[in-house]
Amino acid sequence: MQYASEIQTMCPIQRGDLHPSAPIPVEGRMINPKEVIAISGLSHGVGACAPQQGAAKLTLNVKEGIIEEALIETIGCSGMTHSAAMAAEILTGKTILEAMNTDLVCDAINVAMREIFLQFAYGRTQSAFSEGGLEVGAALEDLGKTKRSQVGTSYSTNAKGVRYMELAEGYVTRLGLDEDSEVIGYEYLNLGKMMADIGKGISADEALKGAKGTYGRFSEAVKTVDPRQE
Repeated sequence: MQYASEIQTMCPIQRGDLHPSAPIPVEGRMINPKEVIAISGLSHGVGACAPQQGAAKLTLNVKEGIIEEALIETIGCSGMTHSAAMAAEILTGKTILEAMNTDLVCDAINVAMREIFLQFAYGRTQSAFSEGGLEVGAALEDLGKTKRSQVGTSYSTNAKGVRYMELAEGYVTRLGLDEDSEVIGYEYLNLGKMMADIGKGISADEALKGAKGTYGRFSEAVKTVDPRQE
């Protein structure tokens, strides 16, 4: 280590007792991390690219500094979805520090990685106070039983009003309107359930019927419209 001449000519002054860094909660324990292998937990980070044409949500389950589980969800950018596929292969097996410097291609995923790193570094993970943390596979709980991301897509114009296209329940097939042409409910198709049933050998027609449902006062509608065509 080299010291500038100004430093070399200074007289030494002793300092008092050294104080450790502030402890952070890690899976139910308070620790003073000095190395990356001290970090464990499950948390989420969200990021957008520079033009903000898309966003990425990143969920990591880290055990003793190593990423054991990664879930990447994207919206709004076709290129980002392919970057997410690459990221899913790249991230697991690396330390949380290595992952910060991995070529994840997409700016949005890189920003999400930065945000999630800060949560781990400052003890703000979802499992900070969960003794032993969460098992590998816990990230899938974000997707629900049908293993599909929670996506919401709604559109509106001042001239023609609102169109719900996809909500928490699934792909919206029809909007229900009352006598004032206000939305009072909708019919939806749970694509995850439909595809799961088809995979079990159920015919496509039967799977389609079984995956449909309604929300709100759809049965009271005086008129229904296809939100994508009408």
